[in-house]
Amino acid sequence: MTDLTQPAPGPAAPEAAILAGLGKRLIVLVGMMGAGKSTVGRRLAARLRLPFVDADTEIETAAGMTIPEIFETRGEDYFRNGEARVIARLLESGPTVLATGGGAFMREETRQRIQEKAVSVWLKADADVIMRRVRRRADRPLLQTADPEGTVARLLSEREPVYQTADITICSRDVPHDRVVEDCLEALQAFLSPPETRQPDGPQPDPIQPDPPQAMSALR
Repeated sequence: MTDLTQPAPGPAAPEAAILAGLGKRLIVLVGMMGAGKSTVGRRLAARLRLPFVDADTEIETAAGMTIPEIFETRGEDYFRNGEARVIARLLESGPTVLATGGGAFMREETRQRIQEKAVSVWLKADADVIMRRVRRRADRPLLQTADPEGTVARLLSEREPVYQTADITICSRDVPHDRVVEDCLEALQAFLSPPETRQPDGPQPDPIQPDPPQAMSALR
């Protein structure tokens, strides 16, 4: 028998609902350099009590050199092939928050693996936001050009149509990182919640109203 004296259980916390819906999948953050994947990823992982892994750090560890050194001594093709192998390995690790490099999602085989093993989240950042965040950093090989602004604009035009295929899009803008983390949690909960628990889209019908007195009298 139901105990009517006890309050009904409230909705599960976003973190619990996300973990339940995630199962054995990972959360993979994609997007341009400077979009905040590593910073947001660490905080998101802490909220979900999941491990955080930065693919670029794993690549450097595997290669025994920094990414700028890999680009300089081995070239971009060598780096991209190694990046694909490292991400494929990381995708077998189970529930984790994984931040990927800006070009990783452009590789079709990597996108397919992410689709199979993870929920992908695109942190979308505008060119001016990206430049403000990366202008003073020397560890971005693709921006070591005479026109870094033009390079960012070109990369955005090439990559955004592919980034748009991610499961979730979050706007990465100049707000506290925790605000972006909250956006991620809200979007993940909505994406992972069972269909029967989702709020239906569009306007809802008006509740059924009682018949007016004159209609009731006509029925008597």
